[in-house]
Parts: sequence; C-alpha cells; structure tokens
Amino acid sequence: MSLGVTLLAENDSLCRLQFSVTDNGIGISAEQQTRLFTSFQQADNSTSRRFGGTGLGLSISKRIVELMGGDIRVESELGHGSVFTFTINAERGKADHPSLLNPGVNWKNVSILAVDDDPETLAYFRELALTLGIKLDAASDAEEARAILDRGVLHDIYFLDYKMPGMSGLELCRTIKDSRADKTAVAIISAADWSSISEHAKTAGVDRFVSKPLHSSDIEDCINEFLGNTAPAEETASDDEPDNFKGHTILLAEDVEINREIVVALLEPTEVTVDCAENGAEAVRLFTENPERYDLILMDVQMPQMDGLEATRVIRALDVPEAKTVPIVALTANVFRDDVEKCREAGMNSHLGKPLILDALLAELRKYCV
Repeated sequence: MSLGVTLLAENDSLCRLQFSVTDNGIGISAEQQTRLFTSFQQADNSTSRRFGGTGLGLSISKRIVELMGGDIRVESELGHGSVFTFTINAERGKADHPSLLNPGVNWKNVSILAVDDDPETLAYFRELALTLGIKLDAASDAEEARAILDRGVLHDIYFLDYKMPGMSGLELCRTIKDSRADKTAVAIISAADWSSISEHAKTAGVDRFVSKPLHSSDIEDCINEFLGNTAPAEETASDDEPDNFKGHTILLAEDVEINREIVVALLEPTEVTVDCAENGAEAVRLFTENPERYDLILMDVQMPQMDGLEATRVIRALDVPEAKTVPIVALTANVFRDDVEKCREAGMNSHLGKPLILDALLAELRKYCV
C-alpha cells in the first residue's frame, strides 16, 4: 500500500490537496463501487466474511471530505487492486510551530544516527532534524551504519529499525553497545507489538521503543528522555491516579491488525496483559487452552473463519466453569437495537461501539478487572 499527496492549487494560504491511497488487494467490481460509499454496504455482509471492515468507514470518510470542500472517488478492477483518491481544502499551517523539545539545551550539539531500510522513514528523520536543528546521519541498513561507526563518528542517540535486510536492529544495537565505552542511547523503531520483542530487545541493550508510524512528538519525547529532560510544567500529567490493571489478562479477538495495535496502545499505560486473536476460532482455542487466564474477552463481532457471535456461543458451551462466567464484551460498529440484542442472545455481557472511546473501554475494565 502507498500514500501520495499533491498540492493542486493555493489561494491566500488556502490549499487544494489531493490524496491517493493505492493498494494491490482483491479489487472492487463496478457494481460494488456504486454502493461503496453508502453506510453498511459491503461486498460481503456476513459477520464471518473473509475480509474485514464495518461498512461505515468510507461513508464517514465521504462526509468528512465533503465538509472540507472536497470529493472522493475510487478506481478499481477485480484482482488488480484499488486507488482511492480524495481532495480537500486546508489552510496552510504557520511555519513557526514551536518545537516540543525543552528549552535550555543547545540541540545543535545533539548527534543522531537513524538506520532504516525504508527511504521514506529516513526522509522523515532528515526533515525533522532540519526542523529541530540537530545533527543527523542516516543509513539504509546495518552495513552502511557500521561503515559510519568505523569512521569514528560518534552519536548521542541511535534510532534503529527493528527489521532490516541482513543484520537486524537488535544485532546492530549489540554492536553499538559493545563498541561504545561511553554512555549512549538506542531506540528501536518498529510497527511490531512491543510485547512480542521486548524481552529480546532489552537483552540487546535497547533503551526505548518508538512505534511506527512515526510521529515527531514521539521522537522528540524520546530525545528529551535520553537527555534527562522533563516536560515543561504546564504539560505534565495531572495528579489523578491512572487506571492500573496489572496482574489482569484480557483476550482481544480482532481480525484487523491496526485495530489490535490501537487497543494494545490504548491499554499499555494500565499495565494490563493483552493476548490477541485474529479471528473467532483462534479466540476459542486460546480460551480453551487456559480458561482461568482471562478476566475479560473483547470480542469483535465481524471476523473471518468464525465471527464473534459464534465464538461467544462456542465459549459459553464449553464444559468449564469459567466459560459461563468470563465477561465477553462485543466490539462492533453496528449499534442498533437489533445488533445489540444479537450480542446479548449470543451470551455477551455488553458492547462497545467502534471506533473505540478510551473512557468507555476503561469503564469496562473497571467493571470486570477487579
């Protein structure tokens, strides 16, 4: 998948922008395209369909684009992917956005090495370095990075991609830590779930994890932390105690990877353990293997192989005490009365609408993870 953006026109700082999203997926037939931007219309409407999506996203997108004075369209052919294109009007931002980095430090003395095989990621780091006024070296793989290190170039902070051809980011981290006698800081950048790599990363000497897609605020926060700075007083967190569910485990059944990543990221501050299943059948398997493990199940309704309703029925029918008592909360964009009733009839305790609202999600955890 690729994303492109083009400036079509500009008048008195009002910009006409065109965005295009291209994928090489299954494609969309001409007949399906006529219904694509209508709420709840899908090529496959079953709750156990092979491919994900709620039917709301494109309808909402169309409405947002139109409110911004633009339009949206799709070009597609079955078996040959799709290109979604939309235009919007947006006012040009001010060029003097304040840096999120703390004052009082000469950031021009900070030296960074960014290593990633994705050219767009390196371009992002270069642009950010110019904005912040910091020194940056960039390498497309570990071999190029080692050549820079062999020249005796010293850096304060290293941002290393987790997965690269040849030597991985973790292996490169070990090399850096072994070769630098003085104190240095290494951050791993990746779209992977931190919990799946944290043990190996910590063993390799990684100091911090930054999730992809990258955001300038995350990188700047990371630099601040490495340099021992704290956020300005007006930006510090409140004194309210955050929710903490350490020692509790939930099972998240969700077929869309980005949705799983969002839930895990939202709940990370609570220290709750999250096990993930990509479909209803996998959720049933995980629960069956260890029914005493889970305090709560978050169950997406529409999933491939086995949908959330059927998975709930199967779990409730298991011959173990936990199968009757484990709370199961539906995750669904279909929040009409009939849809909610179907969830309850299947044995679910309650439901959360999509897109998820953090406060509502935390309320369910407070109810069951006690």
